[in-house]
This record gives sequence, structure tokens and C-alpha cells, in this order.
Amino acid sequence: MPEIDRVEAGALSDPAALRSLAGECRPTLIAGLCASWPAVCQASDSDAACAAYLAGLDGGEIAEAFIGARAIGGRYHYGEGLEGFNFARETMRVEQALARILANAADGATETLYMGSLPTDQYLARFPKENSLAAMAPHMRPRIWMGNASTIACHFDTYDNLACVIAGRRRFTLYPPDAIADLYVGPIDHTMAGQPVSLAAGAAPGDPRYPRFAAAAARAITVDLEPGDALYLPKLWWHQVEATAPFNVLANYWWDAFAAGPDVPFPTMLLSMIAIAERPEAERQAWRAYFDHYVFRPEGHPLAHLSPEKHGVLGPLGQGNYGRIRAWAMRLLRGA
Repeated sequence: MPEIDRVEAGALSDPAALRSLAGECRPTLIAGLCASWPAVCQASDSDAACAAYLAGLDGGEIAEAFIGARAIGGRYHYGEGLEGFNFARETMRVEQALARILANAADGATETLYMGSLPTDQYLARFPKENSLAAMAPHMRPRIWMGNASTIACHFDTYDNLACVIAGRRRFTLYPPDAIADLYVGPIDHTMAGQPVSLAAGAAPGDPRYPRFAAAAARAITVDLEPGDALYLPKLWWHQVEATAPFNVLANYWWDAFAAGPDVPFPTMLLSMIAIAERPEAERQAWRAYFDHYVFRPEGHPLAHLSPEKHGVLGPLGQGNYGRIRAWAMRLLRGA
């Protein structure tokens, strides 16, 4: 099995170090990165102490929680035949959710509760200041995830991700982006929480519906995180997340380490699907050659044979060409 890359917590000392790490595009474990956070210290005392600390930050906003019956074992997923989902949704305050999570953990209740992706600026306003990392720039704001033991279906994110375990333990099972065809991905517009998921990664071993999954499984990276540990996960890496303790809390940061402007790649891919995906095979191959030449650039810059002053809009994006290309594309989309 492939091994996870590791760096020392001290190596991630400022935003420049984080950008350098992101440039490697490799999942990386940073043990003890957030061990000094007050939230982690409270969790080391007890689950109840951690819950009380977070509840004390609750600003009173209502959020959505997933509620699962005992029968699903905390595995939040689709219903039979991809019809609906195997969990219910309820709205409540963070303080109320924490109380139910603790109660479930204490008495083995018939339900599990999961509340995720809460922007701390909105729900726990003091959290970012009290639990901070020197590597995160001011615009990188944390989100909170909390619940009972659970398995979140294997999915990808379109942003770079730093996941920090506060309470409980997390097991991440990771697959590289180019494993996508072997993961048997479900619908992209009927999802549990916004991102499409792998149907094969959550199925029983050897499920005959997914014969190619064995190739992806052979490339999987499994990493276990303790409280205070962090995992850097590059965008587009597939990950299944298992919270293995009865009470679990995680904070994460999403950001785009190399954005040149407000546009992001995923909508561009959607436009390419409607523009190219159902054209004849020969034409698709022709467009692939142009995408490789101008976008993916395996042979280097497409105008490397000309002096830089002759590159026009293919010059550096930071020199005004981002806006020029964007305006050109928008005119074409409007039919101008």
C-alpha cells in the first residue's frame, strides 16, 4: 500500500510554507499541528469539556444536521437504488447538536447525529481567533464538523483542504484523482452534500457491480489522525472519512492555493461537457489536442518559440491577461 507523506509541524510555519506544500499536490500528514489549540486541550480532558467549550462559542444560528438510524451504522449514503438518502435532516443550534451527540455517545442511542461544514465565522465566531494556525492567511477561515461515529462517502473537493482533528479519531482513505474511472462515481447533480461520491468505495468488498475498483483499492492511502493532527489534502483527491470514536470534532480550511482570479476549474469542466462530450470521437480527440496544447501544456508554453513580448494574451495572467481572456470568453458566451 502507498504511504502518506509526512512533515513536522514546525515546517508549516507561515503561508509561504503552506503554499510550498500545496505545490507538491501530495496528501501530507502534519502530526501535532493543532495540538495546542484550546479546543484540542479541552478534548484531551473529556468529550464533555470539549462540547462545553464549543457550546460556549455558539452564536445561536440554526444549522442542518444529518440524523441516522442505528441500522445504517453511521454510514450516511444514498437509499436503495440511489432513491433518496438513508438519513433524515433536522435543523438545530450547535449547542443542541452537541448535547445530542454526547447523549448518543453515552447511552448507545438508536440514532447517530452528524453536523458538518459549518463556517465558524457564522456559528462559532470566537473559534478562529482562539484556535489559529500561523500558516493560514487571514482569508482562510475554518469550518467545524462534529458528530458520532460515522463514515462519510468517498468524494473529492475542488479546493485545497487542511483537516485538523480536535476530538476523537479520523481515518482517511485516499485515492488519487486519476483513479476516478475505477471508483464508479454516482450522479453529479443528486448528491448528499454537494459533491459526487464513489459508489464502489462504500460497497462490500468484491461487489460484482464494480470490477475495476480493485485497481483503485490497490492505490489507496490510509491514514489515521489523532487529536491535534492535521492532514493536507490537495484538491481533487478522493477521500472517504471515518470518524471512529463515539464523539468526534474536526475543523478544516478550504482554499485555492493557486487561484489567479474568481473563476474556478469545475464550472469550466461543466461547460466543456456540454460543448464537447457528445461530439464525434474524432472531433473530441482533436479538441483534446488543443486543450493539451493551450491548457495542460505538457510540452511547455504554447508560444515558447516566440519572444515573450509576442505572447499577447498568452502572457502571464498577472500582467492583465486574466481580465483580457475572461472578457473575450464572456463576449463569445454572449454570442457577441
